[in-house]
Amino acid sequence: MNKKLNLRKATPWISAIGLFVIWELIVRIFNIPPYVLPTPSESIMVGWQFHDAIWMHAIHTLYTTLAGFAIAVVFGVVLGALVGSSRAIYDAANPLLVGFNSVPKVALVPVLVMWFGIGTVPAIITAFLISFFPIVVNVATGLATLEPELRDVLRSLGATRKDILIKVGFPRAMPYFFASLKVAITLAFVGSVISETVASNVGVGYLMLSASSKFNMPLVFAGLLVIAVMGIVMYEVFNIIERRSTKWANRANQNT
Repeated sequence: MNKKLNLRKATPWISAIGLFVIWELIVRIFNIPPYVLPTPSESIMVGWQFHDAIWMHAIHTLYTTLAGFAIAVVFGVVLGALVGSSRAIYDAANPLLVGFNSVPKVALVPVLVMWFGIGTVPAIITAFLISFFPIVVNVATGLATLEPELRDVLRSLGATRKDILIKVGFPRAMPYFFASLKVAITLAFVGSVISETVASNVGVGYLMLSASSKFNMPLVFAGLLVIAVMGIVMYEVFNIIERRSTKWANRANQNT
């Protein structure tokens, strides 16, 4: 049992190391120029060489991402609760939400720049716009899957619609909610980096754009690796919170 557990914990590291080894070998075997595709070792070395600048830009990207994500969580939970608890609101809001989510967010960045100027605010708003939709959908789905029979029983016992929503609906929707957070946080990074490449003078996106203009591809890939690491860390944070908060929904997987 312990061997299986240790193997499961080691599997992500083994797969990551294997990917880097394959990447390194392909570049060296086919003699691919660094300005086309650098080796991971070269990208890591350049990342360490510019670690002060990368750290500063990474902190800014993390700040804008978390700020936009936090707004998305509040907005997504409120709107998801409204959509999931009312069929009329669902019918009215669903086409608008789907249509808005279909719009490429990079197309909205110039509009945000016209409204708020170049800098942090467009990045935060872009991170919010690209990450709130999964939260709305999952919260609404979690509330909508509450069995009608259970609602009828609770109402017969004197529970109000508000009581059912808060005491039964929201707890039942928690697995859906945490699943959406893991998706939304990765999308929030995408949104902030998109905005930084278009309308910012700070952040990992701006660093990568500046490096690519100088054909410094190792630094570009170092920025990509930093974003990937931040995304993985934040995903795992919410994964841990989910496992601890919704153990009742994962009992079947505890012994596997």
